[in-house]
Amino acid sequence: MARMYSRRKGKSGSKKPVQKIAGWVKYTESEIEDIAVKLAKKGMQSAQIGLVLRDQYGLPTAKLRGLKVSVILKKKGLAPEYPDDLMNLLRRAVYLYAHLGHNKNDFIAKRGLELTESRIRRMAKYYRASKVLPADWKYDIERAKLLVK
Repeated sequence: MARMYSRRKGKSGSKKPVQKIAGWVKYTESEIEDIAVKLAKKGMQSAQIGLVLRDQYGLPTAKLRGLKVSVILKKKGLAPEYPDDLMNLLRRAVYLYAHLGHNKNDFIAKRGLELTESRIRRMAKYYRASKVLPADWKYDIERAKLLVK
């Protein structure tokens, strides 16, 4: 399948290992949950928690134990109000909007803001359909500024 905003066909990212058992992992499910909760209380997103589990604790992926970091956080009541991927896009849009306020002739950044806002709308449509966001939620740059701060 072709990329959305370029003329090239892309290759998907890295592949997960076929072998689902990592023999060197010495942590149980409860220990992994405790580590994830501790990191979430420090303010880390689920993707960052996964990286810390991989790099510092030697877990190739939290799914090896049948766990997902976002499910753990939701179960413990630490899940963010908005999904991480949507919040990252909102942060990018707010940054680009502020940048365009100072640099009015930066047309490349203007195009980047248009693409980012398009992604936000598509993602919001998906999250409204899956009932993660309220049905009347709409993207607005002023509301995004308030959410990001």
